[in-house]
This record gives sequence, structure tokens and C-alpha cells, in this order.
Amino acid sequence: MKILANDGISSEGIEKLEGAGFTVVTEHVPQDKLVETIRKENYIGLLVRSATTVRKDLIDACPELKFIGRGGVGMDNIDVEYARSKGITVENTPAASSQSVAELAMASLFSLSRSTYDSYKEMPGKGYEDFKGLKKKYSKGVELRGKTLLIVGFGRIGQALASYALGIGMKVIGISLDEEEIEIPISIEGVGQVISKIKTTTNLNDVLGVADYISMHVPKSPDGKAVITKSEFEKMKNGVRIMNIARGGVIEEDDLLEALRSGKVAAAALDVFENEPSPRKDLLQHSQIANTPHIGAATSEAQGRIGTELADKIIATFKN
Repeated sequence: MKILANDGISSEGIEKLEGAGFTVVTEHVPQDKLVETIRKENYIGLLVRSATTVRKDLIDACPELKFIGRGGVGMDNIDVEYARSKGITVENTPAASSQSVAELAMASLFSLSRSTYDSYKEMPGKGYEDFKGLKKKYSKGVELRGKTLLIVGFGRIGQALASYALGIGMKVIGISLDEEEIEIPISIEGVGQVISKIKTTTNLNDVLGVADYISMHVPKSPDGKAVITKSEFEKMKNGVRIMNIARGGVIEEDDLLEALRSGKVAAAALDVFENEPSPRKDLLQHSQIANTPHIGAATSEAQGRIGTELADKIIATFKN
């Protein structure tokens, strides 16, 4: 029983699978060689992250595949319904990386507020000769306490981020598919757990104008269009700060650049890009954008949880 973890899997996941009698191969196979390799090696399971796509042509060409796993939340790189119609089990790990993604979002909030992402780049080259100039440049930071954070997509990740934001005194607005009241646990050292209740809304346009910060945690629209475009930017308050740690293309990149030029957006943080793995240079080099290379779920803890969760699902599929 051979499993190809084409985009890798944690040592915890490998250990669990091998203990259950599976052979796990982690050597990455290029996309154009994937069908040939799966058929030649008789893989019954394929595990992917973001780098590998699993489309109809691969599914049709590999009848030996019985399990497709996505290490992470979104499965837009897999033709999920088609695979399931062919009797293939398709699973993801929606809970395993929520904490890690939320923590990167929280780090980005702090970084955007104090421009540390840019200061870290400028200080090594200019700090010695122009210390006062840089001090003046970065002395217009803002505090997070008391500011309003709009979280677009109030699932596991959005709720985890809300817990952090509420804990430091931010106001939180949640956007979800249905209006609901959600309890957010906040752990306070020496006090214990405090429960805050957030009533979400479904109308993004109604709340765009009150947000000081916006964090995206949704996929693209069903029609493939961006969620935030020029129309949405026009409804935001001047000087808003926005983050996308969800999927590339959720924010229309041309419209973001225009909003930065006009001052509508003070700064942005991007962990995902429309043209991965070759993002636009004008985004990467922009002085008002804090960029990271799609590392939201890339912590050792999250990878361990992802690996063991996938292993459990594979074992349940083939051993029951």
C-alpha cells in the first residue's frame, strides 16, 4: 500500500502510516510526470499541498488512486466532486493549521501598524548613516488596541484570529455565510478562559467603511472572481490596512496597487499571490506591502498535526 506525499508530510505522519503498514514516498514528482509515476509505482494514495494539482485528467488516468489528501484547508487545486464521483476518498485537514495561520495574521497586524517589515529591510543599509532619518520615517505608527478588525471568513482560522485580537483589546467584526452568534474563548494568564460573543454579518459592503484593519480568510468567489476589488476599496475608510493570508486572487492585485497609490490603503500584508510560485515583482518590491512566501500553515506544530490527521484519515479509509 503505497502513498505518494508529493508536497511532503511530517515525520509524525510518516511514522503513523508506516506503523499501519503503508509505504510513504516523499520525493517530489513534477506535475507533468505525475500520472506516469502514479501508474508505474501503483500508488493508492496521493497527498498534496498547494504546489500539486489533481484535475480530471489525472483522476481519469490513474484508476488505482483511492485516496487524495490535501494538507491544509482549501481544496481548489483538486477536482473534489469529480474525484468523489469516481469513488475516490478526498480529505483535507481544516483544523490542523488554524492556529498557525491566525498567528501569522496577528504578527502581520503588528508589523503593518509599526512598519517593522520595511524597517527591518532599511536598517542594515541605512541605519548607521541615517538613523535619525529612519527614526522619523517610522515614527508614525499606530496602536492596535481600540481599533476595529474586520475578519472576512469567520471559520476556524477567523475565529482563532478573533481570539488573539480580542485579547489585545481590538473590536472584531466577522463576515460569515450565515448570521450567527459565535462564542470566542480568550485565554488570559492568571484569570483563565473568558468567553466573548461575536454576532457575524453576511453583508460585507455594510461594514467595509468602519474597519481599520481587514483580514481575508476566504477562497475566491464561486465564479473565480476576487472578493476585494476596486468597488470594495472605494467603500473602505482612508488609511485602512489589509491582509490576505487565504488564497491568491482573493484581493484583485491591480486594484490593491491603485489603492496603495491613492492612500486609500496605508499598508498591506500578502502571504499568497495569484501567480504562485512566481509573484509579480511590483508587489514583492512595494514599500507598503509586507510579503511572505505562503507560510501561513508552515510551523512545525501545524505540520505535525497535518501529518497525523492525514495519516488517521488514510488508515480509516483503507483499514475499515
